[in-house]
Amino acid sequence: MKDFLQIIKYIKSFKLSAIFNIFFNLLASFFTVFSFALAIPFLGVLFETQPLVTERLPLDIFNFSSDSIINNFYYFLSKIIIENGKVDALFFLGVAVIIFTLFKTLFMYLANHFMVPLRNGVVRNIRNELYQKVVSLHIGYFTEEKKGNIMSRMSNDVQEIEWGIMSSLEMLFRDPIRIVIYLGVMIYISWELTVFAFVLLIVVGLIIGFSGKNLRKKGQKGQAQVGNLMALIEEMIGGLRIIKAFNAEKHSFKNFEKENNEYTKTLNIISRIRFIASPLTELFATFAIVVIMWFGGKLILDGKGTFSPQQLIGYLVIFSQIIVPGKSITTAWYNIKKAIASVDRINDILNAKNTIQETQGNSVLKEFSNSIEYQHVNFSYTDISVLSDINLKIIKGQTIALIGHSGSGKSTLIDLIPRFYDITSGKLLIDGIDVKEYNLYSLRDKIGYVNQNPILFNDTIFNNIAFGMTDVEKEKIIGAARIANAHDFIMATENGYDTNIGDGGCRLSGGQRQRLSIARAILKNPPILILDEATSALDTESEKIVQEAIENLMKDRTSIVIAHRLSTIKHADLICVLENSKIVEMGTHEALIAQKNVYYKLYNIQNS
Repeated sequence: MKDFLQIIKYIKSFKLSAIFNIFFNLLASFFTVFSFALAIPFLGVLFETQPLVTERLPLDIFNFSSDSIINNFYYFLSKIIIENGKVDALFFLGVAVIIFTLFKTLFMYLANHFMVPLRNGVVRNIRNELYQKVVSLHIGYFTEEKKGNIMSRMSNDVQEIEWGIMSSLEMLFRDPIRIVIYLGVMIYISWELTVFAFVLLIVVGLIIGFSGKNLRKKGQKGQAQVGNLMALIEEMIGGLRIIKAFNAEKHSFKNFEKENNEYTKTLNIISRIRFIASPLTELFATFAIVVIMWFGGKLILDGKGTFSPQQLIGYLVIFSQIIVPGKSITTAWYNIKKAIASVDRINDILNAKNTIQETQGNSVLKEFSNSIEYQHVNFSYTDISVLSDINLKIIKGQTIALIGHSGSGKSTLIDLIPRFYDITSGKLLIDGIDVKEYNLYSLRDKIGYVNQNPILFNDTIFNNIAFGMTDVEKEKIIGAARIANAHDFIMATENGYDTNIGDGGCRLSGGQRQRLSIARAILKNPPILILDEATSALDTESEKIVQEAIENLMKDRTSIVIAHRLSTIKHADLICVLENSKIVEMGTHEALIAQKNVYYKLYNIQNS
């Protein structure tokens, strides 16, 4: 119930729509019960069991009751019978039923009309909040979660909430109102007979509650299996070349088929549990109707009943209508119990602790003017040490190169500056102030990032270069592209800067993608530049062009470079060699060569 209330809280933004929906559902229910209640006088006139009423009761504020309304209704009906006959009276009742039904359907439409923005708006807000949360989470969160599982929660689980909970809100807003009104009329006719209806509701409620617990558990398992399927699909698409190259199509399919079969089994169990709700309700409703017919008929035949035969039939007609909202509530309850499993999975993301708090610091980094300094910095992923006692000072305008074997901690060292991760201990200072004290936006605004695998989006070249910026003049885009040696190949494409580059820039070569990534960093014009092996994945010819673009980018900037090819960082102001999570050597190219230690060995290996 707590998880369900967490979803209901989103309705606060749509209070007016909810109020109108409840109001029109209330009116629709009143007209519904009145249209069915007219069966009682209709049968009374038809079988001549209803005595004529010749005296009209006055109606005013101080004398207003259900008895006076019913008395006056029978007075007008008796007047029609006396003046025009019973056939005209039956015609009058038929017209009244049509009018009541017309109003009922009108108010039902208006209730649904106001439910539409509420239902769709709540789901929209959940999607927005989920996306905003995922974007704001620290990078470490995504190393522990499968991408396919996160995608499943943002798509399938939200869809399950839309169909399981939001579609059920209409029933939960409408059907309890109907049941209360129907029960009120039934109690007015005979409270003894209505006891059986309450017994039915209690028994069915207990059975539904018991089976609903099992449905939630199975729903959680099913949604987790959907996440695994999404993860397998995502891995298949991303690794399709390797799958084909190693003739692993059958192996890949067997893994998917196994997971898919398990999900199908779980889905079959869930569907069977859900489908039992409707026939179970109908069975109990039929049983109750039979008992009511027997008990009510017995009271009338024994002369102990406080109601007439037509009232008993009218009572049965009204009670039969309580079955429909009863079944709807049962179905809604089953849908909600299944959807709660999706709520649990979504809440895992929404309630995830974000260790990188954007509001943690109040200082604004207006201008980088001095240095970046690591003071005894340590960092660990859970219990695995990645950086140990790092001490490094980067003066403004310097070019710092980081080299070392894979896993030595190079990328993590630079990821601490824009606070993709926060250090475990020690201090990381920019201009003498801890990075945690800076407003996160202002900190990252001063940093440009070009990594080994350029990250581009399925959009135009123009929008990829201007990513994250608004109202950028085309001349500035072209200027950045020229500096990045990208303008010529851009103009050779089909639509120039308006050319769509496909998913991840798949329509471009590796060198072209990297030059667009560099153009994006040039346009941002950051004082601090991070280059994470920006040329390591390129061929010799592309590397030469991109290296020239990088040199243009690095002018008058503080640059931190992770280098794969040591020949590209010979002119760096400072080279740091990392090994086993520590800086083991530090100095210029000439100084490190003269030491004939780790750097010397790596350089000679590459040259040979």
